[in-house]
Amino acid sequence: MFFHSNIKFLRKRKKRTQDDVALKLDMKRSTLSGYENEIAQPNIPVLIAFSDYYKISIDTLIKIDLSQLSEFQMTELENGFDVYIKGNKLRVLATTVDSENNENIELVPEKAKAGYMRGFADPDFIKELPKFQMPFLSKDKKYRTFQISGDSMLPIPDKSWVTAEFVQDWEFVKDNESYIILTLDDGIVFKVVENKLIEEKKLRLHSLNPDYKSYDLPASEIKEIWKFTHYISSELPEPEIPKNNIVEKIAYLQREVEKMKLSVY
Repeated sequence: MFFHSNIKFLRKRKKRTQDDVALKLDMKRSTLSGYENEIAQPNIPVLIAFSDYYKISIDTLIKIDLSQLSEFQMTELENGFDVYIKGNKLRVLATTVDSENNENIELVPEKAKAGYMRGFADPDFIKELPKFQMPFLSKDKKYRTFQISGDSMLPIPDKSWVTAEFVQDWEFVKDNESYIILTLDDGIVFKVVENKLIEEKKLRLHSLNPDYKSYDLPASEIKEIWKFTHYISSELPEPEIPKNNIVEKIAYLQREVEKMKLSVY
């Protein structure tokens, strides 16, 4: 039972004194100190009071050692994504942390995509993925890097490494922005998205490459959504030459061909 250590951890995390919390909960400071030091045992009304105050479920306060959670996991919890409150509506993310309890960025290479489809929620599988850190990314968010394949998102080249931020609440997926989506049948796809989840329970997916048609993805086929942050590639995208330059180049080549013909005759 972690209630005693958890309420002390949460109080210090929020930089509040025992007097601050005791006043809000309408109890004596000595009573609060007794709870934090496991001298006194809370009754049901007290548990409810702490749960309401910290906006964390009683089950979580009792069963989960909050001090062992990563910063990302704590932030998600404080934002209302509590598995004991939301039940199966919560998208539980298997993740890893470094020796200082900072979230790792797990790498999903091309050869691991098939395994990721089956093991994305399996902590043991995620633990085996390569891991690294990017110090310029926020520590309050969860990132993962996926190797994309194909040319549907050109000018982002085939085999690029796309780093993306985990999206917990799909209602916040924004139109006309790019996302990595783990799907039930197609695996990992990288697309520009229109969010139609609320009204039609689907996403409309678009490619940057105009040769690929847009299509709809039902919400029931979505497993994870990650918001595009940046990409790394060993290839430079092909430059786009303005049409008027192309016309000038063609005209120039035609003149050169004519000159060559005249020189022959």
